[in-house]
Amino acid sequence: MPDDPTVPALVRAWISGWTVSRGAADPRPEPWGWSIDVGQPRHPWRHVLPAPTEPDVRKLTEGTTVPWTWLKLFDVDERALPWIGPGWHIDVPGHLMTCRLRPESPTVPAGYRITTWSRGGVIRALVRTTSGEYAARGQMGIGPGSDGRLLAAADQIETAPEHRRRGLGSLLMRTLQSEAHAAGAHTGLLVGTTEGRALYSALGWRWHAPMLSLWYDPSTPTDHLLGGS
Repeated sequence: MPDDPTVPALVRAWISGWTVSRGAADPRPEPWGWSIDVGQPRHPWRHVLPAPTEPDVRKLTEGTTVPWTWLKLFDVDERALPWIGPGWHIDVPGHLMTCRLRPESPTVPAGYRITTWSRGGVIRALVRTTSGEYAARGQMGIGPGSDGRLLAAADQIETAPEHRRRGLGSLLMRTLQSEAHAAGAHTGLLVGTTEGRALYSALGWRWHAPMLSLWYDPSTPTDHLLGGS
């Protein structure tokens, strides 16, 4: 069982915004969570388990036959790896986080400019240098929560390596958060990397649970696989 009883509801809320952000199909309820048709060559679909159990994970991973199927296990860490069948790769660890959205007016660092736009329920932000060079980007998908109120899932947040440690991550997130608030969303959700967690925490995001992320590809050499021999 999850240490935080709110995790399953938060995961479902995150999915609501994430599917909008990615243009994915509506999540399909399963006894253990949700399946989502994503429709990408290396991401055809994913299974999301908010409170994974060993029997469910074993059944899913041992029964998977489609390469690049993704598995998202919340509220477990690498201690759950013995549950995973052969042919699975470990992705970077994730962290489920939330924040209360509010209006913000971040300062744009010298030498940069930021552009925002919204289309199809997705708010996007692009940071470039004043000469037009790409520096950072990110987006938030706006979706309904279980109470009908809007929420926003941050997605695909990235800063080019040569532009890191210049305050662009903070600029990007605060701008997206403010734009999502203006669009009527009250809560922000994300699943960030361990590296990103420090930034999000500094911006007021609250940590709720770890996420173990995996994908399936049995054609990769066995020394790179879980369960290989």
